[in-house]
Amino acid sequence: MTIKSVLFDLDGTLLDRDRSIEQFIDIQYDRLNCYLSHIPKVNYATKFIQLDSNGHVWKDEVYRNLVTEFKIDGITWQDLLADYETQFQLHCVPFPGLLELLNTLKQQGYLLGIISNGRGEFQNRAISGLGIRDYFDAILISETEGVRKPESAIFQRGIDRLGSSARNSVFVGDNPTADIDGAKQARMRSIWKRTPHWLEAKQADAIIDELNEIPTILELLSGC
Repeated sequence: MTIKSVLFDLDGTLLDRDRSIEQFIDIQYDRLNCYLSHIPKVNYATKFIQLDSNGHVWKDEVYRNLVTEFKIDGITWQDLLADYETQFQLHCVPFPGLLELLNTLKQQGYLLGIISNGRGEFQNRAISGLGIRDYFDAILISETEGVRKPESAIFQRGIDRLGSSARNSVFVGDNPTADIDGAKQARMRSIWKRTPHWLEAKQADAIIDELNEIPTILELLSGC
């Protein structure tokens, strides 16, 4: 069964979100030091990451809590949120081998898509920050689409926009529920990118540690 299209999750799959957040927080603290200097940088960073809960808490709540806990004065949580929304894209760190992978897949003729949960404008900025937009034939963000992973509708919509079919498509993601279960419900095959944030997705058709493993796995899945 020939694989014709490959769709990807964004955060934790293409974007190294942990490193990106760490880099952003470090630079934000330095840039806004006149408001934050009374807080040790390590405390600010640690609390941000704790409140962020691996991206499951939107930053309005994170910054409200930071302003209250650290008694930040002279700048509002809304100002901090706006800084995050506009500046995070400058600190987007790809996982190793991302551009090489996308070049290889395009040269091999695969149709490529992104399906990501999140806010439309913010996620689109992150995609631009990674410099990968032009590789993709379809990009779907849950806020814009009005449907979220793991609902099968957003997967089917992505497949349709690529002009492909579920049986000829593979989804690559790091979240066992949103990505792997969702793809399975949409009758796609799936590749789980291993992460310390989740228990192993044993229901995936394949498991990888690095992006450069994907082309070989696609060949194997095409032969099944």
